Amino acid sequence: MTRGRTGLIIGGAFGLAFVAMNAGAVAPLTVPLRLLAIAAFIGLFFASRPLVAGTGADATARTAPTARPAFGRRYWLVVAAEAAAALAGVFLTARVFHAPHLAVACIALVVGVHFFALAAVWRQASLHVLGAAMTACGAAGLALGAAGAGTAVVSAVAGIAPGVLLLASAWWSALAARPRAAR
Repeated sequence: MTRGRTGLIIGGAFGLAFVAMNAGAVAPLTVPLRLLAIAAFIGLFFASRPLVAGTGADATARTAPTARPAFGRRYWLVVAAEAAAALAGVFLTARVFHAPHLAVACIALVVGVHFFALAAVWRQASLHVLGAAMTACGAAGLALGAAGAGTAVVSAVAGIAPGVLLLASAWWSALAARPRAAR
């Protein structure tokens, strides 16, 4: 599996997790949201596969002149920093600010910021758009929570919306990587 496909699957899995873990806060929509997220992830898994051996994203990755290790040291440094920041944020929201329902907003903010670092590591400017959108969701969730919004609102803005963004971004990339004749 190429870095591109692995990245799509990772992004889709985290999108699924964001939706699945936060859908419970919006009770009437819990089951439909979770089912849609599962369907989107399963579809992404198949949509990200090359149509014919030697075509699609896998062939592009093999012939790319700037091919780099898929998940090298710089990638893992970004992930380690992201994990540390997310854990610190969860600790602060729960133990210091006594607002555990804001943990998801903190995580969305950290995940959004991590896409800016990944954009630099992978020299993929398009990740800035996803990073900005996810960071905005996290910041909005924190602001809404600080203003007194309930768990359902924070979960929708900082949990479900980022999950949808991750799934949509992965789908967009998967479809863009397919050969034009297959679209």
